[in-house]
Amino acid sequence: MTPVEKPCGLEAKGVVFKYQVDESEAVMALAGVDLEISQGEFVVILGPNGSGKSTLAKHLNALLLPDEGDVWVFGMNTKAPELTWEIRRSAGMVFQNPDNQLVATVVEEDVAFGPENLGIEPDKIRELVSEALRAVGMEAYKRHSPHHLSGGQKQRVAIAGILAMKPRCIILDEPTAMLDPSGREEVMKTIKQLNQEMGITVIHITHFMDEALYADRVIVMDQGKIAMMGTPKQVFSQWEDISELGLEVPPIGQLSRRLWAAGIDIDPGILTVDELVDELCRLK
Repeated sequence: MTPVEKPCGLEAKGVVFKYQVDESEAVMALAGVDLEISQGEFVVILGPNGSGKSTLAKHLNALLLPDEGDVWVFGMNTKAPELTWEIRRSAGMVFQNPDNQLVATVVEEDVAFGPENLGIEPDKIRELVSEALRAVGMEAYKRHSPHHLSGGQKQRVAIAGILAMKPRCIILDEPTAMLDPSGREEVMKTIKQLNQEMGITVIHITHFMDEALYADRVIVMDQGKIAMMGTPKQVFSQWEDISELGLEVPPIGQLSRRLWAAGIDIDPGILTVDELVDELCRLK
């Protein structure tokens, strides 16, 4: 099967996927998903537990293949077995627990693992490792043991390991779920920087609503389908729909809505601290 060129970076078309429970029972995880993600876009995918967001992420990295429909990653159909390695190199995946992705006893060796498997020359590998660690702010820790790092630092090393393979896209499946607020902030700042400064496409799966504010576009999934899609402001302005899906508007959004409901003349769709401060200063 040859690659089919597509105008966008990643595309899912009519994707259906079922998890087989036993010989007679299957659970529908994706129920006909259509999605296009452009090169350089920062997309956050939200949804309640069991909504299909992590299953979708694994399809975009060819860890899972659709039962029906197709997924293209930079023009490559994930159903083509000869393209699997190139797809996973182009769209690297970072998981929830960084310990599951750390394979070496020294940070720089861990980051070098991917390029070594690609058969890259040692001199070039050293260059790629240095670039990747510099990009995530971890160059000073290259001789450290990854298992002695903080959660946020470990996750940044895991991201560096993907970066060293020169991906065009990074897919992150709840990478901040096991981190404290400081670690979460470290990782989100790193991800945003990679997107803005290096033009890497970012697909970020999370259950933290405030992390969606980093995105160009937010996708909300429910029962294996895309329930909502738009900019953070467009999605979170649909207060009732968000609540019906068992999700919440980010804290500042909740506060601005309450102030508006109390009769204060501000935009109820404000989502960030800076926006709220500007609006309150305007009133003063």
